[in-house]
Amino acid sequence: MDTRIPDEAPARAGRREWLGLAVLALPTLLVSVDMSVLFLAVPHLTQDLQASSTQQLWIADVYPFMIAGFLVTMGTLGDRIGRRKLLLIGGACFGAASLLAAFSTSAEMLIVARALLGISGATLAPSTMALLSNMFKNEKERGTAVAVWSSCFMFGGILGPIVGGLMLSWFWWGSVFLLAIPVMALLLIVGPSLLPEYRAPDAGRLDLPSVALSLLAIIPFIYGIKAYARDGLSAAAGVTVLVGVVFGVLFVRRQLRLDDPLLDLGLFKIGVYRSVVLLGFLVGIMMSGTLLLVNLHLQMVEGLSTRAAGFWLVPGVIATLAAISVTPKLGSTFRPAHVMAAGLLVTAAGCVVLSLVPGTDGLAVIVTALVLINVGLAPMVALGYNMVLGAVPPEKAGSASALSEANGEFGLAAGIAIMGSIATAVYHSGLSLPAGLPADVAAAARENIATAMEAARQVTGPMADGLIASAREAFTTGLNVVGIVGAVMFTALAMLTAHWFRHVPPTRDSEPEPEPDTAEAPA
Repeated sequence: MDTRIPDEAPARAGRREWLGLAVLALPTLLVSVDMSVLFLAVPHLTQDLQASSTQQLWIADVYPFMIAGFLVTMGTLGDRIGRRKLLLIGGACFGAASLLAAFSTSAEMLIVARALLGISGATLAPSTMALLSNMFKNEKERGTAVAVWSSCFMFGGILGPIVGGLMLSWFWWGSVFLLAIPVMALLLIVGPSLLPEYRAPDAGRLDLPSVALSLLAIIPFIYGIKAYARDGLSAAAGVTVLVGVVFGVLFVRRQLRLDDPLLDLGLFKIGVYRSVVLLGFLVGIMMSGTLLLVNLHLQMVEGLSTRAAGFWLVPGVIATLAAISVTPKLGSTFRPAHVMAAGLLVTAAGCVVLSLVPGTDGLAVIVTALVLINVGLAPMVALGYNMVLGAVPPEKAGSASALSEANGEFGLAAGIAIMGSIATAVYHSGLSLPAGLPADVAAAARENIATAMEAARQVTGPMADGLIASAREAFTTGLNVVGIVGAVMFTALAMLTAHWFRHVPPTRDSEPEPEPDTAEAPA
């Protein structure tokens, strides 16, 4: 007879942990909101600060650049000095930078403030996610906590333009940054009593050359891809991407030589972790470009304002929140592989609907497609993050979380370039210009739908109507083709997901005995 005493089940979370989750959810939401809160404020601040077109781009882009560049560093730093400590430091800096941004008196000052917001924001996301692994030891409860965290992260991007529009209805453009002040004040007041501290035992020193190499790899690479997506292929875009790749190779080589690296590449030997990271990268590629095209379609084809377009995205967000809320229950009943694969098939169905969007009056079709796409992605996001936290050693949770999120930034940037290029090629081939159109107007119309709409103002009558109709039809065809590509890709990802995670059991009330890590993904 087996007389072994079974291991005690992990302690269930109490009131303190659930209140702590609410505290962690707010900065997570805020970091995501700040990605898009400036969409409506740019015209106002441009006029007030006399910002040039180049300065406008940097005001918008420097924040995500800094977040992407510093994610790996901050995730590892939190493991070394303490995750709560880094979170509180980052929260204080985020609040101070928000004040600086709100009361900026020049474009240069606002660019600096946005850069500081990005650096401090990079401390928040990996710290909040890693702390979940310390607060929720029970696997099912951790799944619920991760679902709440991921809901906030996904909801913030859509909430940004809506909140920005409401604030601008009553206040000046700088008010959009003041939202951070009460949130960060609450974090600093109650965080020390509700959040646990954790730092990795025997943590080594931060390798500053590795920090520099990571920044020189990530920021130029993402900048080059975004420049390509915005302006097309150019020498500047190609050179910056190449610079990023070269420094990326140097960074990897240094990590392999160090006894205590900034980024532990050994994490990729964990099959579940490797598979989740790869899946997140591929989904990011598909979704970022698709959502960009949908936003453009709502404004350029359907003729909606930025604020109205943001409101029409809300049904998809509500559907996402509903799907994420039931995902932990599904994950405890069925294997994650089955739940995630089924979700990706729903997303594929949404892409099929997207391929049917008509050139006129397609709003209902687009909203239906977005609801299906977002509902299908919810299990992958919630269960994927939970599997990351469950698969990696506790002392590596911060760096593992940061790498997962940085990988997502790479996917988003690459997706805008890849999906945007496909849609642009279809737009060029499908555009039919009216006869007699002036050469300069025709040249502008061929670039993209935004310049075509602007060029149509230079002509009148049937010629303008014909140009607008042709541009809208060509752009919609490009969106339809991207929908077909998405349907094929998400179907393939569903099959890969069912294979990669087939050995991962449903979540339980207690931690299972360690099992061989047999999840598969390309090395």
